[in-house]
Amino acid sequence: RVAKSYAPVVHILSASTFLGWWLIGGIDWQEALMNAIAVLIITCPCAIALAVPVVQVIATGRLLRAGILVKSATALERLTKVRGVLFDKTGTLTTGKPELVGTPEPQTLELAAAIAANSTHPLSRALVRAAGNVNPIANVREHPGLGLSVELPGGTVHLGSRAFCGIAENADLPVDIIGPEIWLQEPGRAATRFVFRDTPRNDAAQVIDALRQRDFDVALLSGDRAATVSQLADTLGIREWKAQLSPADKATEVTRRAGEGKLDLMVGDGINDAPALAAAHASMSPASAAEISQNVADIVFQGDRLSAVIEAIDVARKSDRLVRQNFALSFAYNLITIPLAVPGMVTPLVAAVAMSSSSLIVIANALRL
Repeated sequence: RVAKSYAPVVHILSASTFLGWWLIGGIDWQEALMNAIAVLIITCPCAIALAVPVVQVIATGRLLRAGILVKSATALERLTKVRGVLFDKTGTLTTGKPELVGTPEPQTLELAAAIAANSTHPLSRALVRAAGNVNPIANVREHPGLGLSVELPGGTVHLGSRAFCGIAENADLPVDIIGPEIWLQEPGRAATRFVFRDTPRNDAAQVIDALRQRDFDVALLSGDRAATVSQLADTLGIREWKAQLSPADKATEVTRRAGEGKLDLMVGDGINDAPALAAAHASMSPASAAEISQNVADIVFQGDRLSAVIEAIDVARKSDRLVRQNFALSFAYNLITIPLAVPGMVTPLVAAVAMSSSSLIVIANALRL
């Protein structure tokens, strides 16, 4: 945009130089034309036009080599504005590969796994892994943020959260192991609880600490129970967290913070994170995320390490500084060379060398990234 707005000024300046030397200066029109051409060449906005795209190309290339794919053209620019980072829990701060605790009844586990096979949720995948080879049940309906349901001859079977299966949050349980859980509710039978053990990503605590050192406001938004979310938040040192959030609740929380002037980066992987990813000022998702989350996210990162979040933010900030430096270099070049070109002190050849040099300087400065 800057280059386009600058181009008419270039044409007016070169035309004024020609008319000034020919009509007012009284020199031959050929010499006046040569001076005008020198002004036209030396004021060509190539360096200004390259200031932003060359940095973006180098930045996205660097991130791509690190396994970080920038999908949106404005993602890096928006990343420089964020002051808060909101994390999902399962599959984002944790490995997303939970393991089933205990040994449920084989028939109950097989039924739950056959229903869970229709979902990409990490806990559903864990059920399928625990049961082994199962045949998915057809016509399963997914309720985002709640669970799955299917109509069977005996009635409707629910697989999902406590509330979705009609279990009171403060229900008296024989063994209340703290951890992610799924409930199976069959008609006429007591509900079955499946408890999982999910470990944080290896570098999750270091990433949280690094974000706080950079003065970011870090928060955890999860659909899991408060006890499970609180345990992980304490482990990673996250002071602000919210549990039992539906997909709409997460998006509402992101929108509320934006209304308070808090521009956030949302990092999530599940279907229930898609609305929050779309509502956030910028968003990231791991490559293991649900397809809809990857489609919505501005940036997708590979691997099991969460350090991609720090890498993306740091590269975005460095890119912003280099863009500003490139604009400063471009304008400084014009401030020095134009006063020399207009009086006829620069030939077209020298102007061409100067103009090319300014573009090379801008590219060289971008390569520092």
